Amino acid sequence: MKTKGTVSGDIDGYISGFPKDVRRILQRIRATIRKEAPQAEEKISYRIPTFTLHGNLVHFAAFKGHFGFFPTSSGISAFKHELSAYKWSKGSVQFPFDQPVPFGLITRIVKFRVRENLNKAEAKRKKQRKTA
Repeated sequence: MKTKGTVSGDIDGYISGFPKDVRRILQRIRATIRKEAPQAEEKISYRIPTFTLHGNLVHFAAFKGHFGFFPTSSGISAFKHELSAYKWSKGSVQFPFDQPVPFGLITRIVKFRVRENLNKAEAKRKKQRKTA
């Protein structure tokens, strides 16, 4: 598995450094996010795969023993009940390698974050028009 210091310039490169079973899950997480946020841009930020849409949308990564999913603090708080089965903190959740990844939950969180970012961007545009 990758070492902590390994950095890749793009998401394909990031994923390619992991064993096949981990790559398969990372690719599926990426595809799940891409399906719900087709207009989002992909990049590496904070040394991990990141999707942006009018700002950070979500990040994901693989670590020793778990997949990390980072939907910001609002994504965590909005789904706190559903995430209660997992180890989580203010802006991240850990999905253990030895448990099925909850792709349906990831889908719902990404949809929430897309709506949230689009609403914030629209509110910002409206505010700028009023002050112009």
